[in-house]
Amino acid sequence: MQLQQYTKHLKPNFLLAYPVMLAMLGQVMTGVADSVMVGWTGATPLAASSFANIFFSIPLFFGVGVSYAITPLVAQADGANDVNKIIDVLKNGSLINLVTGFVLVALIFSCEPFMHFMGQPSEVVTLAIPYLSIVAGAIIPTMIFQTYRQFAEGLQSTRVAMAIVIGSNLINIGLNYILIFGKFGAPTLGLNGAGWATLISRTIMAIAMMGYVYYAKKYQPYKGGFKAGGYSIALIKRMLHIGLPAGSQFIFEASAFGFSAIMMGWLGTTALAAHQIAINLATISYMTTSGLGAAATIRVGNFLGQRDTSNMRTAAFAMIWMAVAIMAAWALLFIFGRYALPSLYIDNESVIDLTASLLIFAAFFQLSDGIQVVTAGALRGLQDVKIPSLLILVAYWAVALPLGYTLAFPFSFGASGIWLGLFIGLTLTATAMVVRFRRLSRNPNPI
Repeated sequence: MQLQQYTKHLKPNFLLAYPVMLAMLGQVMTGVADSVMVGWTGATPLAASSFANIFFSIPLFFGVGVSYAITPLVAQADGANDVNKIIDVLKNGSLINLVTGFVLVALIFSCEPFMHFMGQPSEVVTLAIPYLSIVAGAIIPTMIFQTYRQFAEGLQSTRVAMAIVIGSNLINIGLNYILIFGKFGAPTLGLNGAGWATLISRTIMAIAMMGYVYYAKKYQPYKGGFKAGGYSIALIKRMLHIGLPAGSQFIFEASAFGFSAIMMGWLGTTALAAHQIAINLATISYMTTSGLGAAATIRVGNFLGQRDTSNMRTAAFAMIWMAVAIMAAWALLFIFGRYALPSLYIDNESVIDLTASLLIFAAFFQLSDGIQVVTAGALRGLQDVKIPSLLILVAYWAVALPLGYTLAFPFSFGASGIWLGLFIGLTLTATAMVVRFRRLSRNPNPI
């Protein structure tokens, strides 16, 4: 393809993607703010936050993945000007996401008794359990928010979700300050205060997004999507056919990083705290290109509805090159800021030094991370999710984690060995995703 074919898509790609990127950054900044402010109270609460977030983030990511079924179906129906189909997707997607939210919260509570048997320091587990009990409730409003966000994004409307997420994040930071440190007459709740701040701010976020979609003039043709009843078993099955594998992708990846945190806990509190900071920073960069991945889903789905294969392919590959450029910039920041960045989280020389070494690995896997998340988004636009889920499962659980364990413990590489294994898993995933998209996009055949 000629360079001009790519460049013509850069501006529309960016205009669609940047609000999603900022929204995802805003959403992950809730966790970043929690980690920074909890870190000011000590290494043990920070390690407890890291341990609890394994049990919170994996179900949450699965739920977010399930909600992603809405976007490609809405985008495809919008490309085909099928208003009734869009209404049906919103109605059935709302039901799926709400039920998923309650199931995931119940699952988290059922896991709490097992936290004592994972080889973590006892003081870390003691702090982690009550925090997890509070923050688990945030999954339900998050799923409600995701329903209306994915619906709006499928219609190529991305800016309002961005504004709502940023506003919610500011509320979270303010509540963190009040509840963690006991300001303005509030009790000093420490780590639990961060949990309450997250729950409250995400509830506000859900109410704001749902209210906007219900009352905004541009969405009035789709208001039938708010009515209960008239659900379609066939459409629910189709959405689950997309959403469950998409959620599984997130589970396989998030659980791999979660298990890497458990292995870090076997190395001690310092290693776990350093891992939490490095993962926190890597998640920020991931979310910028995750926004590109969401935009790739929208663009690919829309061109698929128009049956425009040529523009579908060039728009997607332009997104991938944009991800490479962005992640190269993040890699440089991680290398040159490897000591300054962790010092924002904690005043502990041992934790900062170990985090700095981990950020070198994070810098190198940024490119692979960006490529794989954007390509996975493009494949979701083609409604291809089962094989990508399998690729992620193999790359992480058959390669990355066993290799990371072997390097960390038998070969005594420690924390660096675990991160080297993750880098190899990301690189394998990115390569496989690109190869698959190149093949399928030549003759797309959505489910």
